[in-house]
Amino acid sequence: QVQLVESGGGLVQAGDSLTLSCSASGRSFSDYTMGWFRQGSGKEREFVGYISKLNGDIRYADSVTGRFTISRDNAKNTVFVQMNNLKPEDTAVYYCAAGVALGRYALNHWNYPYWGQGTQVTVSS
Repeated sequence: QVQLVESGGGLVQAGDSLTLSCSASGRSFSDYTMGWFRQGSGKEREFVGYISKLNGDIRYADSVTGRFTISRDNAKNTVFVQMNNLKPEDTAVYYCAAGVALGRYALNHWNYPYWGQGTQVTVSS
């Protein structure tokens, strides 16, 4: 069992930057792959990116590659996503998730058993 809490969402203008944080408690954070997902209004939950427990495998969705950077601080049980050059289409509730999936399996939200409550990111034109 691990508990996750996201923070850092808000309202920004297109082109702005924002960093989201996800703090974990419970079982050892360092044992998990950490994923970021998002869900826009009326849309399905979609993959944003993930980072492996050893930082050796980091992947991003095509829609955010080059703009978003995922990192983790295992000593602080925290994972981040730095979001640059935000676009209106990035507007969504952003969720962090924890699991033991590896490689391509970490792209799928159903392979993550632990989820945060989400934080709203709204990007105005």
